[in-house]
Amino acid sequence: MGRCCFYAVGTLSLLLLVTSVTLLVARVFQKAVDQTIEKNIVLRNGSETFDSWRKPPLPVYTQFYLFNVTNPEEILRGEIPRLEEVGPYTYREIRNKADIQFGDNGTTISAVSNKAYVFVRDQSVGDPKIDLIRTLNIPAVTAMEWTQQHFLREVIHALLKAYQQQFFVTRTVDSLLWGYKDEILSLIHTFKPEIAPYFGLYYGKNGTNDGDYVFLTGEDNYLNFSKIVEWKGKKSLDWWTTDKCNMINGTDGDTFHPLITKDEVLYVFPSDFCRSLYITFSDFESVQGLPAFRYTVPEEILANTSDNAGFCVPTGNCLGSGVLNVSVCKSGAPIILSFPHFYQADERFVSAIEGMHPNKEYHETFVDINPLTGVILRAAKRFQINVYVKKIDDFLETGNIRTMVFPVMHVNESVLIDKETASRLKSVINTTLIVTNIPYIVMALGVFFGLIFTWLACRGQRSVDEGTADERAPLIRT
Repeated sequence: MGRCCFYAVGTLSLLLLVTSVTLLVARVFQKAVDQTIEKNIVLRNGSETFDSWRKPPLPVYTQFYLFNVTNPEEILRGEIPRLEEVGPYTYREIRNKADIQFGDNGTTISAVSNKAYVFVRDQSVGDPKIDLIRTLNIPAVTAMEWTQQHFLREVIHALLKAYQQQFFVTRTVDSLLWGYKDEILSLIHTFKPEIAPYFGLYYGKNGTNDGDYVFLTGEDNYLNFSKIVEWKGKKSLDWWTTDKCNMINGTDGDTFHPLITKDEVLYVFPSDFCRSLYITFSDFESVQGLPAFRYTVPEEILANTSDNAGFCVPTGNCLGSGVLNVSVCKSGAPIILSFPHFYQADERFVSAIEGMHPNKEYHETFVDINPLTGVILRAAKRFQINVYVKKIDDFLETGNIRTMVFPVMHVNESVLIDKETASRLKSVINTTLIVTNIPYIVMALGVFFGLIFTWLACRGQRSVDEGTADERAPLIRT
């Protein structure tokens, strides 16, 4: 009986160890988990994934920081601008997808992405309807730029002179953000109805959407989950000078596919940037106790390199690293995008403005993604709106101003997973961890029974060595 038990334990230990190694090499349970996730993370009507995509549960906050001009007269005399950052003015961003229609085969889905902004007083420095900011007269600067492009040249020239527009204006934060009726734009509107009579940095973006999208559902391949295939009825852009630069790549940044590896490059298409971007792995993070990969926008995105030459419009007109001229998609307005305080930009942009203090912690764009599910745990999309200014001889309003990229406002659009959602996600992750660790549990049992087998073997050997008193007695006694 003892001998049978001895061999049974040894055999069981060997079987468990062989089984565990086989399971690990074949990745049986890992593949089962992956296949389950791939099957469930699909935009399918009525699913939890679809509901979260249609109406994102995580709270999004947008903080606006405006730059107040403190020395307008000196700037027009050719001195360096001195700017004072004022903010944040914080708004809760309400997002949802609407006008949803599924494609015939279930692999595509069309929708618009609605956004609305609600002011949050206790997270803001003041009242946007009262607080005043002195900044560039962007409608006037834009009109001056239009004359350089021979757009209604004589009409605009006459209007600017007749109405004696100032180069700097003082407006409330609310009107600068959401719009005010501008007298120059109103008059131009009569000649060009497509030119809105109102101006605001976020005019037309509150309670509206940025156009129709067609997304992939992920039904055919989990890597295609929520990828954009069309925007405003087009499969590519037409603003830039190369096909590569005009490509619409990736998701809208609200969602990512599951089972992400740190070697992946993830693409996003933020329409307000007028181009696709990519983000790369930067570090390992933990958010609310959940594991995350931190992805950031690399410096190469806005670098002055041959890969980005297609974004220089007209061809060869590159301003330098760290800035992007988006006037081609802003009705000709001389709008230049960058990261806040010219983070990752050429030093000459920083030194040209007094009050710029680029800082990685406060000005870097990043996304913390749970690699198993692709769920965003924490993120901050940060960018700055600037205006290209220069002296124009035909307009005395420009004085002797230096040619420069002039900061107007920077934005921090952030999200952080709440504790309730994190708790639900943690239970899912823990369940998958248990399943994927089954081979190790089997291996541990194999080792445990192996130790028992070893103990039994040693015990049996000791019994053989010791024997009984009669067995140890000599065979011939004298």
